[in-house]
Amino acid sequence: MAKGDDIQERLIDFAVAIIAFCAELPKTQTGNHVAGQIMRSGTSPAPNSGEARGPESRRDFVHKLKVVLKELNETGVWLRIIRRSKMLPSARVALIKQECDELCKIISTSIKTTIANKPSNKSKAVKAGITDG
Repeated sequence: MAKGDDIQERLIDFAVAIIAFCAELPKTQTGNHVAGQIMRSGTSPAPNSGEARGPESRRDFVHKLKVVLKELNETGVWLRIIRRSKMLPSARVALIKQECDELCKIISTSIKTTIANKPSNKSKAVKAGITDG
């Protein structure tokens, strides 16, 4: 299994869980609105992560991961709204919220690691044959 396969599979499983979760929301105007919103934000991290696996550059990779994180963060907010409005039992929301939080931490760490491992300007200069003297 390649390095990103595990997280990609977790994001796909999360999207599938979101689809099932949305089917449980009340069939009211409010329930339908919230279901549509969380369906979009909760299912988009998986394909966006897939896009990040074929980046054009390190900067592109970081940008695409930031989109994944943004969508996961939005999903987390919708989950909190669902819990506070009592649209579904708190215990039902807690399981999917926990996975959302864990995925946010993983993606955030990946972004930070990628940025921290960015080659310094000095190493770029050395590769380009530019020296200080």
